[in-house]
Amino acid sequence: MKILIINKFLYQNGGSETYVFEVGRHLQREGHEVEYFGMEHPDRVVGNRVNAYTPNMDFHTGKLGRILYPFQIIYSKTARKKLRCVLDDFGPDVVHLNNFNFQLTPSIIYEIKKYEKDAKRRVKILYTAHDTQLVCPNHLMRIPATGELCQRCLEHGFGECMKNACIHNSKLKSLCAYLEAELYKRLKTYRYIDCIICPSHFMEKQLLTRSEFSGKTRVLNNFISFDHPPAGEVSPSEDYVIYFGRFSEEKGIGTLLKVCSSLPQISFVFAGSGPMESKVREVGNIKNVGFKKGEELFSLIQGAKFSIIPSECYENCPFSVMESISLGTPVIGSSIGGIPELIEEGETGELFSAGDEKELKKKVEALWEDKARLSRYSKACLEKKFDTAAAYCSKLIEIIEQI
Repeated sequence: MKILIINKFLYQNGGSETYVFEVGRHLQREGHEVEYFGMEHPDRVVGNRVNAYTPNMDFHTGKLGRILYPFQIIYSKTARKKLRCVLDDFGPDVVHLNNFNFQLTPSIIYEIKKYEKDAKRRVKILYTAHDTQLVCPNHLMRIPATGELCQRCLEHGFGECMKNACIHNSKLKSLCAYLEAELYKRLKTYRYIDCIICPSHFMEKQLLTRSEFSGKTRVLNNFISFDHPPAGEVSPSEDYVIYFGRFSEEKGIGTLLKVCSSLPQISFVFAGSGPMESKVREVGNIKNVGFKKGEELFSLIQGAKFSIIPSECYENCPFSVMESISLGTPVIGSSIGGIPELIEEGETGELFSAGDEKELKKKVEALWEDKARLSRYSKACLEKKFDTAAAYCSKLIEIIEQI
């Protein structure tokens, strides 16, 4: 089977890219032909045979003053033209969409359908919903100015994005995002998607607020990024608690830093980077080891007594929770989004109300002191089974064959 994977970033930029690259690698291992389409970038690590990519565009730059920019993030003739080069050369059986809004634009869906008509052959369109972009223009369902979790666009329409300046606190950027979302909703562009992979039941519930997605969703949790998770005995833990991920407000770092400061008797290891890095360095009982990946990161996770996932935005199906549990490390996580679907409270970890500093402190302090409970949680974690990337891709192919 020939599978074209589309994602705006073709370099490591976040969790969705981890997903894209792992899925691509394992599909190739199973004998499928895989190519990629997205933006050109100096750090690009995957691509296509004809080297056709769109120019790099950054929606965070604030350069919306350029006359054409607002139109480029709504409809892209360049993306359609470049994609057609890849379609004509590769001739995919399946196009697997991932993150494409703003930089590539939903206009590429029309080019896929045009190619299908011209080539007189069916091309299945699969979409993995890494976030709530199709129902919330800022994709986080969170008002950035206040940090308030929000479902206004789902309940009252995309105009709420403009009212609350939901795109980087910018009225102009939010207007562009509103126009994009409203245009493709009215055109019913997403009806051409054959199947939507929802990594969590939470994600499926949000998408099904749009009737056009009814009957098209499939819930399939993400996978752990190592093929052979450890099993058997519980590894001895060291005297620290770990947070790994992005250092940013929506990830709950502000709340977590307050908790760390109030528990000087506990050592914390932070592995990651982000805009709040300077604040992380100010807390004396936090050791910031920087961004880590692969075996180095897994070793840090496995050595911790437990991990904390304090997100204050609606997470989908975070790799961090699954990796921690698979490595025998219990998780204290916020009880929003898809996180509660992954943590069995009282078995593999505990949940707390997102943003509740007092509750989180109480949970951290109690679990740190309770060796028996930690041991029991760790054993339960090692018994928990998540899909490996290979198993996930087998299920993905089954879904593709059914649509």
